[in-house]
Amino acid sequence: MAIKSPKELYRHATENHYGLGAFNTFSWETMMAVMEAAQAAKSPAILQVSMGARKYAGHFKEYVDTLYTLAEQYEVPFFVQHDHCGTFEACREAIEAGCQAVMFDGSHLPYEQNVKETRQVVEYAHEKGVWVEAELGCLPGFEDLVFSEKAVYTDPDLAARFIDRTGCDALAVAVGTSHGGVRSEDYLPLDFELLEEIVKQKPDYPFVLHGAASLPPKLIDACNRQGGQVEYLRNCSEESIARAVALGVKKVNMDVDNFLVFTTAIREFFNTSPDVYDPRKYLKPARDAFRMEVEHKMKEVLNSAGRYPEVKERSREAQDKKSPCAGEGIL
Repeated sequence: MAIKSPKELYRHATENHYGLGAFNTFSWETMMAVMEAAQAAKSPAILQVSMGARKYAGHFKEYVDTLYTLAEQYEVPFFVQHDHCGTFEACREAIEAGCQAVMFDGSHLPYEQNVKETRQVVEYAHEKGVWVEAELGCLPGFEDLVFSEKAVYTDPDLAARFIDRTGCDALAVAVGTSHGGVRSEDYLPLDFELLEEIVKQKPDYPFVLHGAASLPPKLIDACNRQGGQVEYLRNCSEESIARAVALGVKKVNMDVDNFLVFTTAIREFFNTSPDVYDPRKYLKPARDAFRMEVEHKMKEVLNSAGRYPEVKERSREAQDKKSPCAGEGIL
C-alpha cells in the first residue's frame, strides 16, 4: 500500500534533506497527474484537498476514499492532507472523512486566539491519530475563503512558543511567498535570514511554505498565447524555493503553476482542434501537462526525486522492528 503516515514521510524528508511537495487535487485528472508524476520521479508526495475542491467534488468522504484507492495502485508513498481549514468544524469533518493530516488556518486571528483554536484542533486530532499543521504569519492574497492584503512575517520567538503551546506537528511560516501571486516587477524575495532564524529555534521541526508556486512568466506567456488573459503576477522564484528547502523547509505547497499549464493545454487543444468535442480528448493533454509540471517541481525544486528507494528501505526496516509509525497513521 502506498499510503504512509505523515510522521514517517516527514522524518525521512528531514533525515535526507528534501522537501515534500503538497499538491491540491480536485478531480480524477489531477489525482492521476500527481500520482503519476510521483511514480515517474520516484518521489514521495502529499495528496491535498482544499475547501474549494471539497465543494467542487460534492461528495467529500467519497473523494478522499478515491484518493486512497487510487494511491494503492502506485508504489511510491503518499499521505492525504486537508489544506486550509478555517474552523474547528472543517477540521473535524476532514478527519471524519479520513484525512491523515489537517491544516488549521488561524493565521488571520490574533496570536492568543490562534494559539487557543489551534490547540483545540490538536487535542481533537491527536485523539484520532491525525497530524496537525498550523500557520503563524500572513501571506498576501486569497487562499480559499481567507484573504490578506499584506504580508505579516513570522516572528521566530513567537513561532517557537506557538509550537510548544499548541503541540502542532508542523507550522506554515510567512517569509516572503504569496497566495496566487501579487503585482510586482520581479520575483518576490524570500527572507532567508528570517527563515534561518525560525529553523534555528526548532531544528529538524517540519516547517512549511505555503503559496510556493513561482508563476514563471513563461507559463503565463504560454497561456495568453492561446487566448488567455492571465495577469502577470509574481511570486518567489523556483531557485528561492529550492534554497528554502535546503535551509530546512520540509513541506511546500505549489499549485498555481499546475493549474496554469492545465488550462494552457486545454486552450491549445481547442485552438488547434475546434471540431473535437469529446472531453476525453482535451482532458488527457491537460492531465499530462499537470503531471509534467509536478514532476519538474520534484526534480528541480524539492530535491525529492529518486527518494522512493530510500523510503521503501526504511519502511522495511521499520516493519522488521515492528515500529508503530511505519505505514500507520499515528503520531
